[in-house]
Amino acid sequence: MIDFKKFANYSKAGPRYTSYPTAVEFRENFGVDDFENALNRNDKFSNLPLSIYVHLPFCKSACYFCACNVIYTNSEEKKERYLGYLKKELELIAKKMDTSRQVVQLHFGGGTPTYFNAKQLEIIIKAIYQTFPNFAKNAEISCEIDPRHFTREQMDVLKAGGFNRVSFGVQDFDGTVQKAINRFQSIELMQEVVKIARDAGIGSINFDLIYGLPYQSVSSFMDTLKKAVSLGADRFAVFNYAHVPWIKRTMGNIDEKTLPTPETKLEILKNTIAFLKDCGYEMIGMDHFAKSNDELTLASKNAELRRNFQGYTTRGFSQTIGIGLTSIGEGLDYYAQNFKDIKQYEAALDSGRLPIERGVALSDEDRLRKEVIMQLMNNAQLEFKKIEALFDIDFKTYFAKELKELQVFVDDGILEIKDSGIYANATGGMLIRNIAMVFDAYLDKIPEDQRRFSKTV
Repeated sequence: MIDFKKFANYSKAGPRYTSYPTAVEFRENFGVDDFENALNRNDKFSNLPLSIYVHLPFCKSACYFCACNVIYTNSEEKKERYLGYLKKELELIAKKMDTSRQVVQLHFGGGTPTYFNAKQLEIIIKAIYQTFPNFAKNAEISCEIDPRHFTREQMDVLKAGGFNRVSFGVQDFDGTVQKAINRFQSIELMQEVVKIARDAGIGSINFDLIYGLPYQSVSSFMDTLKKAVSLGADRFAVFNYAHVPWIKRTMGNIDEKTLPTPETKLEILKNTIAFLKDCGYEMIGMDHFAKSNDELTLASKNAELRRNFQGYTTRGFSQTIGIGLTSIGEGLDYYAQNFKDIKQYEAALDSGRLPIERGVALSDEDRLRKEVIMQLMNNAQLEFKKIEALFDIDFKTYFAKELKELQVFVDDGILEIKDSGIYANATGGMLIRNIAMVFDAYLDKIPEDQRRFSKTV
Protein backbone atom coordinates (compact mmCIF):
# COMPACT_ATOMS: atom_id res chain seq x y z
CA MET A 1 0.00 0.00 0.00
CA ILE A 2 1.14 3.53 -0.76
CA ASP A 3 1.64 5.69 2.31
CA PHE A 4 -0.20 8.77 1.06
CA LYS A 5 0.65 10.86 4.10
CA LYS A 6 4.35 10.14 3.59
CA PHE A 7 4.38 10.99 -0.10
CA ALA A 8 2.14 14.02 0.38
CA ASN A 9 5.20 15.55 2.06
CA TYR A 10 6.72 15.77 -1.41
CA SER A 11 4.16 18.45 -2.29
CA LYS A 12 6.11 21.58 -3.10
CA ALA A 13 6.19 24.30 -5.73
CA GLY A 14 7.84 22.97 -8.86
CA PRO A 15 7.84 23.28 -12.66
CA ARG A 16 5.85 21.05 -15.00
CA TYR A 17 8.84 21.07 -17.39
CA THR A 18 7.04 21.67 -20.64
CA SER A 19 10.31 23.51 -21.26
CA TYR A 20 13.78 23.73 -19.77
CA PRO A 21 14.82 26.35 -18.90
CA THR A 22 11.28 27.07 -17.77
CA ALA A 23 9.32 30.13 -18.89
CA VAL A 24 10.39 31.86 -15.65
CA GLU A 25 13.83 32.21 -17.27
CA PHE A 26 12.56 33.76 -20.51
CA ARG A 27 13.88 37.31 -20.86
CA GLU A 28 12.95 40.35 -22.94
CA ASN A 29 16.61 40.79 -23.96
CA PHE A 30 15.92 37.86 -26.30
CA GLY A 31 14.08 39.73 -29.03
CA VAL A 32 13.01 39.42 -32.62
CA ASP A 33 16.55 39.65 -34.03
CA ASP A 34 17.66 36.81 -31.76
CA PHE A 35 14.66 34.80 -32.90
CA GLU A 36 15.35 35.34 -36.58
CA ASN A 37 19.00 34.35 -36.09
CA ALA A 38 17.81 31.20 -34.30
CA LEU A 39 15.48 30.38 -37.19
CA ASN A 40 18.43 30.68 -39.59
CA ARG A 41 20.58 28.38 -37.44
CA ASN A 42 17.86 25.75 -37.17
CA ASP A 43 17.19 25.92 -40.93
CA LYS A 44 20.66 24.45 -41.46
CA PHE A 45 19.31 21.16 -40.12
CA SER A 46 17.19 20.50 -43.19
CA ASN A 47 15.87 17.17 -41.90
CA LEU A 48 14.79 18.67 -38.56
CA PRO A 49 10.98 18.40 -38.77
CA LEU A 50 8.54 21.13 -37.84
CA SER A 51 5.66 21.27 -35.38
CA ILE A 52 3.16 24.11 -35.82
CA TYR A 53 1.25 25.43 -32.82
CA VAL A 54 -1.56 27.93 -33.45
CA HIS A 55 -2.98 29.76 -30.44
CA LEU A 56 -6.64 30.76 -30.80
CA PRO A 57 -7.17 32.71 -27.58
CA PHE A 58 -10.86 33.59 -27.43
CA CYS A 59 -13.44 32.20 -24.98
CA LYS A 60 -17.04 33.13 -24.31
CA SER A 61 -16.66 32.98 -20.51
CA ALA A 62 -14.11 32.14 -17.82
CA CYS A 63 -13.56 28.61 -16.54
CA TYR A 64 -12.09 29.28 -13.12
CA PHE A 65 -9.60 26.38 -13.23
CA CYS A 66 -8.02 27.48 -16.51
CA ALA A 67 -4.46 28.83 -16.58
CA CYS A 68 -4.36 29.46 -20.35
CA ASN A 69 -3.84 32.89 -21.87
CA VAL A 70 -7.34 33.78 -23.04
CA ILE A 71 -9.47 36.74 -24.09
CA TYR A 72 -13.15 36.71 -23.13
CA THR A 73 -15.37 38.15 -25.82
CA ASN A 74 -18.70 37.91 -27.63
CA SER A 75 -17.39 40.01 -30.52
CA GLU A 76 -17.23 38.46 -33.98
CA GLU A 77 -15.29 41.53 -35.12
CA LYS A 78 -12.46 40.70 -32.70
CA LYS A 79 -12.22 37.17 -34.05
CA GLU A 80 -12.23 38.37 -37.66
CA ARG A 81 -9.55 40.93 -36.82
CA TYR A 82 -7.42 38.22 -35.22
CA LEU A 83 -7.61 36.12 -38.40
CA GLY A 84 -6.07 39.01 -40.31
CA TYR A 85 -3.15 39.22 -37.92
CA LEU A 86 -2.57 35.46 -38.01
CA LYS A 87 -2.20 35.79 -41.79
CA LYS A 88 0.27 38.66 -41.34
CA GLU A 89 2.35 36.57 -38.95
CA LEU A 90 2.38 33.59 -41.28
CA GLU A 91 3.46 35.80 -44.19
CA LEU A 92 6.36 37.16 -42.11
CA ILE A 93 7.40 33.70 -40.93
CA ALA A 94 7.58 32.56 -44.55
CA LYS A 95 10.14 35.31 -45.23
CA LYS A 96 12.31 34.45 -42.23
CA MET A 97 12.66 30.65 -42.42
CA ASP A 98 12.47 27.67 -44.74
CA THR A 99 8.80 26.75 -44.54
CA SER A 100 9.22 23.92 -47.06
CA ARG A 101 10.64 21.65 -44.34
CA GLN A 102 8.47 18.70 -43.39
CA VAL A 103 5.71 19.26 -40.82
CA VAL A 104 4.98 16.33 -38.50
CA GLN A 105 2.58 18.07 -36.08
CA LEU A 106 -0.08 20.77 -36.22
CA HIS A 107 -2.03 21.69 -33.13
CA PHE A 108 -4.80 24.22 -32.52
CA GLY A 109 -4.87 25.33 -28.88
CA GLY A 110 -6.59 28.03 -26.91
CA GLY A 111 -8.65 29.53 -25.52
CA THR A 112 -11.39 27.76 -27.41
CA PRO A 113 -10.34 27.02 -31.01
CA THR A 114 -13.89 25.98 -31.88
CA TYR A 115 -15.20 29.34 -30.70
CA PHE A 116 -14.24 30.24 -34.27
CA ASN A 117 -16.99 29.17 -36.66
CA ALA A 118 -16.53 26.68 -39.49
CA LYS A 119 -15.77 29.33 -42.11
CA GLN A 120 -13.21 31.03 -39.87
CA LEU A 121 -11.49 27.71 -39.11
CA GLU A 122 -11.31 27.02 -42.83
CA ILE A 123 -9.55 30.36 -43.40
CA ILE A 124 -6.96 29.55 -40.72
CA ILE A 125 -6.29 26.06 -42.07
CA LYS A 126 -5.90 27.33 -45.63
CA ALA A 127 -3.40 29.98 -44.52
CA ILE A 128 -1.31 27.40 -42.67
CA TYR A 129 -1.14 25.01 -45.63
CA GLN A 130 -0.21 27.87 -47.94
CA THR A 131 2.67 28.77 -45.61
CA PHE A 132 3.78 25.22 -44.73
CA PRO A 133 3.00 23.03 -47.77
CA ASN A 134 5.04 19.94 -46.86
CA PHE A 135 3.05 17.89 -44.35
CA ALA A 136 4.16 14.33 -43.62
CA LYS A 137 1.64 11.65 -44.60
CA ASN A 138 1.49 10.51 -40.99
CA ALA A 139 1.43 14.02 -39.50
CA GLU A 140 -0.39 14.36 -36.19
CA ILE A 141 -3.00 17.10 -36.72
CA SER A 142 -5.06 17.90 -33.65
CA CYS A 143 -7.46 20.41 -32.16
CA GLU A 144 -8.54 21.17 -28.60
CA ILE A 145 -12.32 21.34 -28.37
CA ASP A 146 -14.72 22.76 -25.81
CA PRO A 147 -17.79 20.49 -26.18
CA ARG A 148 -20.06 23.49 -25.55
CA HIS A 149 -18.80 25.11 -28.75
CA PHE A 150 -18.66 22.38 -31.38
CA THR A 151 -20.77 21.62 -34.42
CA ARG A 152 -20.84 19.08 -37.22
CA GLU A 153 -19.96 21.88 -39.67
CA GLN A 154 -16.78 22.65 -37.73
CA MET A 155 -15.89 18.94 -37.66
CA ASP A 156 -16.37 18.72 -41.42
CA VAL A 157 -13.93 21.60 -41.92
CA LEU A 158 -11.36 20.07 -39.55
CA LYS A 159 -11.65 16.69 -41.26
CA ALA A 160 -11.25 18.25 -44.71
CA GLY A 161 -8.17 20.04 -43.34
CA GLY A 162 -6.53 16.75 -42.43
CA PHE A 163 -7.22 16.77 -38.70
CA ASN A 164 -6.98 13.25 -37.32
CA ARG A 165 -7.05 13.82 -33.56
CA VAL A 166 -9.36 15.81 -31.29
CA SER A 167 -9.15 16.51 -27.57
CA PHE A 168 -12.31 17.30 -25.62
CA GLY A 169 -12.11 19.27 -22.39
CA VAL A 170 -14.19 17.31 -19.87
CA GLN A 171 -12.53 18.13 -16.51
CA ASP A 172 -15.26 16.65 -14.27
CA PHE A 173 -18.88 15.51 -14.58
CA ASP A 174 -19.89 16.25 -10.98
CA GLY A 175 -22.45 19.08 -10.77
CA THR A 176 -21.02 20.60 -7.58
CA VAL A 177 -17.52 20.68 -9.08
CA GLN A 178 -18.82 22.14 -12.33
CA LYS A 179 -20.58 24.95 -10.48
CA ALA A 180 -17.43 25.76 -8.51
CA ILE A 181 -15.32 26.01 -11.67
CA ASN A 182 -18.01 27.74 -13.79
CA ARG A 183 -17.97 25.00 -16.41
CA PHE A 184 -21.29 23.22 -17.08
CA GLN A 185 -21.54 20.34 -19.54
CA SER A 186 -23.55 17.14 -19.33
CA ILE A 187 -22.66 13.60 -20.26
CA GLU A 188 -25.43 13.81 -22.88
CA LEU A 189 -23.59 16.70 -24.55
CA MET A 190 -20.39 14.64 -24.50
CA GLN A 191 -22.18 11.75 -26.16
CA GLU A 192 -23.30 14.09 -28.94
CA VAL A 193 -19.87 15.57 -29.66
CA VAL A 194 -18.11 12.21 -29.54
CA LYS A 195 -20.60 10.93 -32.11
CA ILE A 196 -19.87 13.93 -34.34
CA ALA A 197 -16.16 13.13 -34.25
CA ARG A 198 -16.63 9.39 -34.77
CA ASP A 199 -19.06 9.97 -37.66
CA ALA A 200 -16.34 12.07 -39.30
CA GLY A 201 -13.89 9.17 -39.04
CA ILE A 202 -11.74 10.54 -36.21
CA GLY A 203 -9.91 7.52 -34.83
CA SER A 204 -8.12 9.19 -31.94
CA ILE A 205 -10.19 11.03 -29.33
CA ASN A 206 -8.65 12.35 -26.11
CA PHE A 207 -10.47 13.50 -22.99
CA ASP A 208 -8.88 16.02 -20.62
CA LEU A 209 -9.72 15.43 -16.96
CA ILE A 210 -8.44 17.39 -13.96
CA TYR A 211 -8.01 16.15 -10.40
CA GLY A 212 -7.53 18.52 -7.49
CA LEU A 213 -10.55 20.70 -8.34
CA PRO A 214 -12.83 22.12 -5.63
CA TYR A 215 -15.17 19.66 -3.90
CA GLN A 216 -13.64 16.64 -5.61
CA SER A 217 -13.41 13.46 -3.58
CA VAL A 218 -12.03 10.02 -4.30
CA SER A 219 -15.54 8.67 -4.93
CA SER A 220 -16.79 11.63 -6.99
CA PHE A 221 -13.79 11.48 -9.31
CA MET A 222 -14.29 7.74 -9.75
CA ASP A 223 -17.84 8.48 -10.94
CA THR A 224 -16.40 10.92 -13.48
CA LEU A 225 -13.89 8.31 -14.66
CA LYS A 226 -16.59 5.68 -15.15
CA LYS A 227 -18.70 8.07 -17.22
CA ALA A 228 -15.69 9.17 -19.26
CA VAL A 229 -14.62 5.60 -20.05
CA SER A 230 -18.18 4.72 -21.09
CA LEU A 231 -17.86 7.31 -23.87
CA GLY A 232 -15.03 5.38 -25.52
CA ALA A 233 -12.10 7.80 -25.52
CA ASP A 234 -8.84 6.44 -26.99
CA ARG A 235 -6.64 8.53 -24.71
CA PHE A 236 -6.94 10.42 -21.45
CA ALA A 237 -4.91 13.33 -20.13
CA VAL A 238 -5.48 13.49 -16.38
CA PHE A 239 -3.92 16.68 -15.11
CA ASN A 240 -3.10 17.80 -11.58
CA TYR A 241 -4.91 21.12 -11.07
CA ALA A 242 -2.44 23.98 -10.72
CA HIS A 243 -3.90 26.60 -8.38
CA VAL A 244 -1.97 29.75 -9.25
CA PRO A 245 -4.28 32.73 -8.54
CA TRP A 246 -1.26 35.06 -8.53
CA ILE A 247 -0.94 34.28 -12.25
CA LYS A 248 -4.63 33.82 -13.19
CA ARG A 249 -6.99 36.14 -11.33
CA THR A 250 -10.05 34.09 -12.25
CA MET A 251 -8.70 31.31 -10.01
CA GLY A 252 -9.38 33.66 -7.13
CA ASN A 253 -13.06 32.69 -7.56
CA ILE A 254 -12.19 29.25 -6.21
CA ASP A 255 -12.35 28.84 -2.45
CA GLU A 256 -9.04 27.23 -1.51
CA LYS A 257 -10.68 25.54 1.50
CA THR A 258 -12.69 23.39 -0.93
CA LEU A 259 -9.60 21.99 -2.68
CA PRO A 260 -8.71 18.36 -1.90
CA THR A 261 -5.63 17.69 0.23
CA PRO A 262 -2.39 16.34 -1.27
CA GLU A 263 -3.20 12.96 0.34
CA THR A 264 -6.60 12.90 -1.37
CA LYS A 265 -5.08 13.92 -4.70
CA LEU A 266 -2.53 11.13 -4.53
CA GLU A 267 -5.26 8.62 -3.74
CA ILE A 268 -7.33 9.92 -6.67
CA LEU A 269 -4.32 9.51 -8.94
CA LYS A 270 -3.58 6.00 -7.63
CA ASN A 271 -7.21 4.95 -8.18
CA THR A 272 -7.23 6.58 -11.62
CA ILE A 273 -4.16 4.60 -12.69
CA ALA A 274 -5.62 1.32 -11.38
CA PHE A 275 -9.11 1.89 -12.84
CA LEU A 276 -7.90 2.94 -16.28
CA LYS A 277 -5.49 -0.01 -16.36
CA ASP A 278 -8.40 -2.35 -15.63
CA CYS A 279 -10.22 -0.69 -18.53
CA GLY A 280 -7.33 -1.32 -20.94
CA TYR A 281 -5.41 1.96 -20.69
CA GLU A 282 -1.70 2.22 -19.87
CA MET A 283 -0.15 5.18 -18.06
CA ILE A 284 2.03 7.28 -20.37
CA GLY A 285 4.47 9.74 -18.85
CA MET A 286 3.19 11.53 -15.77
CA ASP A 287 -0.38 12.38 -16.78
CA HIS A 288 -1.45 10.62 -20.01
CA PHE A 289 -3.16 7.29 -20.59
CA ALA A 290 -3.66 5.37 -23.81
CA LYS A 291 -4.99 1.99 -24.90
CA SER A 292 -2.47 -0.84 -24.99
CA ASN A 293 -2.25 -0.84 -28.81
CA ASP A 294 -1.93 2.95 -29.11
CA GLU A 295 1.29 4.30 -30.62
CA LEU A 296 1.87 6.33 -27.44
CA THR A 297 1.85 3.14 -25.38
CA LEU A 298 4.26 1.40 -27.73
CA ALA A 299 6.61 4.38 -27.71
CA SER A 300 6.47 4.53 -23.92
CA LYS A 301 7.43 0.87 -23.61
CA ASN A 302 10.43 1.53 -25.86
CA ALA A 303 11.36 4.71 -23.90
CA GLU A 304 10.91 6.74 -27.10
CA LEU A 305 8.38 9.34 -25.97
CA ARG A 306 9.04 13.05 -26.41
CA ARG A 307 7.29 15.86 -24.58
CA ASN A 308 6.62 19.31 -26.00
CA PHE A 309 4.13 22.11 -25.41
CA GLN A 310 1.39 20.04 -27.07
CA GLY A 311 1.91 17.07 -24.74
CA TYR A 312 3.49 13.69 -25.42
CA THR A 313 4.33 12.67 -28.97
CA THR A 314 5.82 9.75 -30.85
CA ARG A 315 7.23 12.00 -33.57
CA GLY A 316 10.58 12.66 -31.89
CA PHE A 317 12.04 16.13 -31.45
CA SER A 318 10.72 18.77 -33.81
CA GLN A 319 11.18 22.52 -34.04
CA THR A 320 7.98 24.14 -32.81
CA ILE A 321 6.83 27.29 -34.60
CA GLY A 322 4.37 29.17 -32.39
CA ILE A 323 1.77 31.24 -34.23
CA GLY A 324 -0.59 33.70 -32.56
CA LEU A 325 -0.88 35.62 -29.33
CA THR A 326 1.38 34.31 -26.51
CA SER A 327 2.49 31.23 -28.50
CA ILE A 328 5.82 29.65 -27.56
CA GLY A 329 8.25 28.30 -30.14
CA GLU A 330 11.08 25.87 -29.48
CA GLY A 331 14.21 25.01 -31.44
CA LEU A 332 17.39 23.09 -30.87
CA ASP A 333 18.92 25.99 -28.96
CA TYR A 334 16.18 28.48 -28.08
CA TYR A 335 12.68 29.21 -26.84
CA ALA A 336 10.74 32.25 -28.06
CA GLN A 337 7.37 33.61 -26.96
CA ASN A 338 5.02 36.01 -28.70
CA PHE A 339 3.47 39.01 -26.96
CA LYS A 340 0.71 38.26 -24.46
CA ASP A 341 -0.89 41.69 -24.91
CA ILE A 342 -2.95 41.82 -28.10
CA LYS A 343 -2.21 45.50 -28.76
CA GLN A 344 1.53 44.83 -28.65
CA TYR A 345 1.07 41.73 -30.79
CA GLU A 346 -0.80 43.73 -33.43
CA ALA A 347 1.62 46.69 -33.28
CA ALA A 348 4.61 44.46 -33.97
CA LEU A 349 2.95 42.90 -37.00
CA ASP A 350 1.75 46.29 -38.26
CA SER A 351 5.39 47.42 -38.19
CA GLY A 352 6.47 44.40 -40.22
CA ARG A 353 8.20 42.60 -37.33
CA LEU A 354 7.53 39.20 -35.86
CA PRO A 355 5.71 39.62 -32.51
CA ILE A 356 8.41 38.19 -30.22
CA GLU A 357 8.28 39.52 -26.67
CA ARG A 358 10.83 37.35 -24.89
CA GLY A 359 12.74 34.09 -24.97
CA VAL A 360 16.00 32.42 -24.09
CA ALA A 361 19.05 31.14 -25.95
CA LEU A 362 20.15 27.76 -24.60
CA SER A 363 23.73 27.30 -23.46
CA ASP A 364 25.47 23.94 -23.82
CA GLU A 365 24.76 23.35 -20.13
CA ASP A 366 21.06 24.14 -20.69
CA ARG A 367 20.87 21.67 -23.57
CA LEU A 368 22.47 18.93 -21.48
CA ARG A 369 20.20 19.43 -18.49
CA LYS A 370 17.17 19.82 -20.74
CA GLU A 371 17.82 16.40 -22.26
CA VAL A 372 18.25 14.81 -18.83
CA ILE A 373 15.05 16.38 -17.48
CA MET A 374 13.03 15.58 -20.59
CA GLN A 375 14.20 11.96 -20.61
CA LEU A 376 12.93 11.63 -17.04
CA MET A 377 9.69 13.49 -17.73
CA ASN A 378 9.06 11.53 -20.93
CA ASN A 379 9.78 8.01 -19.77
CA ALA A 380 10.32 8.05 -15.96
CA GLN A 381 13.77 6.65 -16.66
CA LEU A 382 17.10 7.67 -18.09
CA GLU A 383 19.91 5.61 -19.58
CA PHE A 384 23.34 7.07 -18.89
CA LYS A 385 24.81 5.92 -22.21
CA LYS A 386 22.28 7.94 -24.22
CA ILE A 387 23.26 11.18 -22.49
CA GLU A 388 26.95 10.31 -22.60
CA ALA A 389 26.81 9.69 -26.36
CA LEU A 390 25.01 12.97 -27.03
CA PHE A 391 27.19 15.20 -24.84
CA ASP A 392 30.52 13.39 -24.49
CA ILE A 393 30.46 13.25 -20.68
CA ASP A 394 30.74 10.60 -18.00
CA PHE A 395 27.29 10.89 -16.44
CA LYS A 396 28.14 9.65 -12.95
CA THR A 397 31.10 12.01 -12.68
CA TYR A 398 29.35 15.05 -14.17
CA PHE A 399 26.21 14.63 -12.07
CA ALA A 400 27.77 13.22 -8.90
CA LYS A 401 26.07 15.90 -6.75
CA GLU A 402 22.64 15.25 -8.30
CA LEU A 403 22.94 11.48 -7.97
CA LYS A 404 23.69 11.94 -4.28
CA GLU A 405 20.59 14.15 -3.91
CA LEU A 406 18.46 11.46 -5.57
CA GLN A 407 19.29 9.07 -2.72
CA VAL A 408 16.28 10.28 -0.73
CA PHE A 409 14.00 8.90 -3.47
CA VAL A 410 15.97 5.65 -3.47
CA ASP A 411 15.62 5.40 0.32
CA ASP A 412 11.86 5.94 -0.01
CA GLY A 413 11.65 3.06 -2.46
CA ILE A 414 10.42 4.98 -5.49
CA LEU A 415 13.63 5.16 -7.52
CA GLU A 416 16.47 2.85 -8.51
CA ILE A 417 19.92 4.00 -9.59
CA LYS A 418 21.70 1.23 -11.45
CA ASP A 419 24.96 1.11 -13.37
CA SER A 420 22.95 1.66 -16.54
CA GLY A 421 20.71 4.51 -15.44
CA ILE A 422 17.91 5.97 -13.31
CA TYR A 423 14.57 4.17 -13.10
CA ALA A 424 11.41 5.36 -11.32
CA ASN A 425 8.73 2.86 -10.30
CA ALA A 426 4.99 3.55 -10.53
CA THR A 427 5.00 5.76 -7.43
CA GLY A 428 8.09 7.54 -8.69
CA GLY A 429 6.21 8.24 -11.91
CA MET A 430 3.61 10.15 -9.88
CA LEU A 431 6.42 12.21 -8.35
CA ILE A 432 8.56 12.56 -11.46
CA ARG A 433 8.50 16.37 -11.29
CA ASN A 434 10.22 16.20 -7.89
CA ILE A 435 12.84 13.84 -9.29
CA ALA A 436 13.48 16.01 -12.36
CA MET A 437 13.86 19.11 -10.17
CA VAL A 438 17.14 17.74 -8.82
CA PHE A 439 18.73 18.43 -12.23
CA ASP A 440 17.32 21.97 -12.57
CA ALA A 441 20.25 24.39 -12.27
CA TYR A 442 17.97 27.42 -11.95
CA LEU A 443 15.83 26.36 -8.99
CA ASP A 444 18.58 26.83 -6.40
CA LYS A 445 18.70 30.50 -7.37
CA ILE A 446 15.06 30.94 -6.28
CA PRO A 447 14.27 30.67 -2.55
CA GLU A 448 11.73 27.90 -2.03
CA ASP A 449 9.13 30.26 -0.57
CA GLN A 450 9.41 32.47 -3.68
CA ARG A 451 8.95 29.76 -6.32
CA ARG A 452 5.82 30.75 -8.23
CA PHE A 453 4.99 27.30 -9.55
CA SER A 454 2.08 24.96 -8.93
CA LYS A 455 2.41 22.21 -6.31
CA THR A 456 3.88 18.93 -7.50
CA VAL A 457 1.29 16.95 -5.53
